[in-house]
Amino acid sequence: MKTIAFTNQKGGVGKTTSTVNVGAGLCRQGNKVLMVDLDPQANLTYSLRKSSNRLDNSIYDVLKGRVDPEEAIISHNGFDIMPSSIDLSGAEMEFANEPARETILKNSLNGFYEKYDYILIDCPPNLGLLTLNAFTAVNEIFIVLQSEYLALHGLSKLMDVIQVVKERLNPEIEITGIICTLFDGRKNLNNEVVDHIKDYFGNKVFDTLIRDNVALAEAPSHHKTIFEYAPDSYGAEDYDALAQEIKNGQG
Repeated sequence: MKTIAFTNQKGGVGKTTSTVNVGAGLCRQGNKVLMVDLDPQANLTYSLRKSSNRLDNSIYDVLKGRVDPEEAIISHNGFDIMPSSIDLSGAEMEFANEPARETILKNSLNGFYEKYDYILIDCPPNLGLLTLNAFTAVNEIFIVLQSEYLALHGLSKLMDVIQVVKERLNPEIEITGIICTLFDGRKNLNNEVVDHIKDYFGNKVFDTLIRDNVALAEAPSHHKTIFEYAPDSYGAEDYDALAQEIKNGQG
């Protein structure tokens, strides 16, 4: 069983898109997958859920100890989702004075993870308490980077936070994968940026580059994964290849 946090402190890099479609790709390969939406914006949840009605239970209710994890699960075409809600937006302040506040997620889901082959956590686009909880609860981190100028800008802060978590809270955590998104091989800049990312992270960079593909942007508005929305697209091809890399332990 693998637990993986998808992270970048910047928004708009394809983090949620990658969480959703890597998870769907792993599910297509016969794995039991859970995606945890830890972002108060709930983009992962609403990328896959048609109804706008308020959910009875969410990850917020699990963190509060109101419900067991099983009660917060919703399913989508073979995989499970632990959805987010707007209530999570106040969690940073609400849990600030809780004892061992960085381990609330880990303790809430203790023993539950064994039901799955892969647990994928979509982190908020910041380095706040929720992200710290994700890092404390997983063994692996995937950093999602755009293949564009300034991709590595500000990354040192993220690396520092991961190192502090490793030293103080979760010695098992490792950065095991770098996902390059929005890649256009026709642009010299994109190729140069990917080269810089590979120089920085070495063999942690996945061979599969996620090409810029309009279908990936369109799929969430139809509440579908890329494999459901456009199975013959570059996006489906790339995320299928990336899921295979992850399953094979490459990166």
